[in-house]
Amino acid sequence: MSHEDTKMADPDLLERIAREAVDCGFHLHRDLGPGLLESAYEALLAEALRQRGFRVERQVAIPLRYNGVVVDNAFRIDLLVERGLIIELKSVERLAAVHGKQVLTYLRLMRLPLGLLMNFGQATFKDGLKRVANDYYGNIGIV
Repeated sequence: MSHEDTKMADPDLLERIAREAVDCGFHLHRDLGPGLLESAYEALLAEALRQRGFRVERQVAIPLRYNGVVVDNAFRIDLLVERGLIIELKSVERLAAVHGKQVLTYLRLMRLPLGLLMNFGQATFKDGLKRVANDYYGNIGIV
């Protein structure tokens, strides 16, 4: 997959996808609670998004090209929605700063503007949700 394959041109569509993803994540957390394996939340969230009509890819392996060297499978995106939104899932007691940096690195390498970090291990979904922006509306960083 090339970086060009993943660019999403329509910011309104990207925002709609992000809202739908957050809604699906909220319902999963509300209905199932914390404590399941990350892979379970990943499968269920992917299916919930597919049921809403989105194209979802799981565990997308991305090669890294740097100074003429190619590293196959340099990273894996948990969920890639419509080839434009990265969703990184965790199921840990508390997010660490490195988790947001991980998503930001993925966004930069993929040249995508927005990612979601969803931690299903915290008591409330709101506490485990972070938007990560890469030059999205002029901002870089964790929102």
